[in-house]
Amino acid sequence: MPLPWMSWSDRRRWRSARTIADLGELMALWLEGEMASRPGYQPRCGPDEETKHLVPTLAVLCRSGYVTTCSQPGLVGTGVDGLWWEQRAAVELVVTDPELLNRLVDAAYAAGLIVRINDHRPDGGVREQPVVATTCDGEPVTAFGGQISRADMAIQWPGLDRDLYREVSTGTYVSVVAPEYGPAGERLWVTLDFLTGRRHNDTVDPWASSTRPAGPASR
Repeated sequence: MPLPWMSWSDRRRWRSARTIADLGELMALWLEGEMASRPGYQPRCGPDEETKHLVPTLAVLCRSGYVTTCSQPGLVGTGVDGLWWEQRAAVELVVTDPELLNRLVDAAYAAGLIVRINDHRPDGGVREQPVVATTCDGEPVTAFGGQISRADMAIQWPGLDRDLYREVSTGTYVSVVAPEYGPAGERLWVTLDFLTGRRHNDTVDPWASSTRPAGPASR
């Protein structure tokens, strides 16, 4: 599928990606503002303003084999529409390495986070239902997790090399969601920082914790 809204240089870089590591590096560069566009996202637009403080965590995840596709911080408050919004911190990632998948899921469960897994391999057997992540005046608005249709997968990853597209479209999509609504759920990013090694009880970091989450359980 062509990407007419991308610059030629960005289009060529996404098309030239051959591995998950390549894809993760390009996604990290987009998150950091080094690339103007990414597949499946609004043309020439970077991450939403509310997620900019998550960029360091998300970029390291992408460079560690976990390609993030969607994320949001934990927020509560009155929106510009005058309605009451509640939002859970949440992230969706595509993982193709079984060892990395086990580490992520174990770390998330050990931290008491909500996990939803959808394995898109032809012989995959895990099909979990989505979890509500955002409400407006108590009514569900958005959810994380759930199966992605073949048509939506093509919309999410247009313009990739055919073999790489086959790999990401048949990967395992993991959604990790904080059980709490609002800022308390920002502990999700602490867990992910420990997972990737970005965090080592950094007292300067506003999310720093004096207690490291329990390590992944053996499998």
